[in-house]
Amino acid sequence: MAAGSPLSYSSYRTYLECPLRWRFLYVEKRKEAPRGYFTFGRVVHSVLEELVRPYVVPTGRRRGSSEAQTTLHDWGAPAAGAPTPTPRTLSPEDLLAFYDRSWSSEGYTSPEEEARYKALGKNLLLGYRELLERRPPTPVGVEEHLEARWDGIPIHGYIDRIDRTPGGGLEVLDYKTSRELSHEDARESDQLALYQVLVEANYREPVERLTLYHLRSLTPLGTPPRAKTALETLHVRLGEVADGIREEAFEPTPGRPCARCEFQSLCPEFRPVPPPEEERLGALVDRFDQLRAEERRLGEEMARTAEELHRAAEELGLHRVRGSRAVALRRREISWQYPLERLRPILEDSGVATSTHPSSPEEVRRLLRDSSLPAEVRRRVAETGSRRVRWYWELEPGSRGSD
Repeated sequence: MAAGSPLSYSSYRTYLECPLRWRFLYVEKRKEAPRGYFTFGRVVHSVLEELVRPYVVPTGRRRGSSEAQTTLHDWGAPAAGAPTPTPRTLSPEDLLAFYDRSWSSEGYTSPEEEARYKALGKNLLLGYRELLERRPPTPVGVEEHLEARWDGIPIHGYIDRIDRTPGGGLEVLDYKTSRELSHEDARESDQLALYQVLVEANYREPVERLTLYHLRSLTPLGTPPRAKTALETLHVRLGEVADGIREEAFEPTPGRPCARCEFQSLCPEFRPVPPPEEERLGALVDRFDQLRAEERRLGEEMARTAEELHRAAEELGLHRVRGSRAVALRRREISWQYPLERLRPILEDSGVATSTHPSSPEEVRRLLRDSSLPAEVRRRVAETGSRRVRWYWELEPGSRGSD
């Protein structure tokens, strides 16, 4: 995957977790070790696609990012007035036969683990099929591959299901085979937010609902579509990922995912020390650890000593104290704080808020020196400030015999 190629949700998440792992997967095209739960999810999704596709009633949508609409005729939908055909759904026997044909043993750690997963898949697929017969869905797309440019960032994704809502809008559904899932997961899902952008860029109708579908409990966890501010936040993060890829910023990011990473032997975080250097570098690490502990201890002791000296000097009215080898000079640092929430009404009343937006005490101080502002406004701004004084000590060489 080259810089400038469309970002999928999985590639975006991979880069956020570890840019170096992203390079191994998308630039060097290294293969991940197969894992049973990934294989299981892939098989279940393929069977669900086969199960739900007969229910699909296609709808017109944009071609790519253009405004041209695909017609119902282009989709091969029934002509106007023609009766809607009854979906020919898979029977339980056909469903299980397709499941057996689709099954893969790749990645399971034992025959027992594989058997448990296969039985789980059989139960949840039969349960889901029964639910579809009782409450037939209204999908307009299944396993739909969509692409778009989101304010300059190319994105794409395969969306499990897009349904028509009773209000005429669209619902985006993503199936999940994980053990646990909550409404909070749905509300915080960047994947659903990205799919919302893709669907709204390709379909005429708005997205009215986002849903993670928990297959183990046959529970849809739906949320409203993301607000503009949430989408803007995601766009910023996507932009940072795209920028990092363009700049080839592929530094490793150690963390919890390292435990399951198959590229540890290639990663500098896990590169072993050459045997001839082990003793020397090990001793340096021990010394560094010892000095860091000493640094913490000395820092705490210095803070206590400085505070005790400050209290005594303040009580006696001193600013200069001699020792046997140095002179301690009591210095002060003055700063000003301005509550921005109190500044805004003053600036708005004066009519300068549109051109002046101070965001730090330094900017406010510059504003107070701006002779183009009325003196009354500057006076009101100054009165919102509070003066802070921080005392500290400096040392200079000295002796008891010196003046």
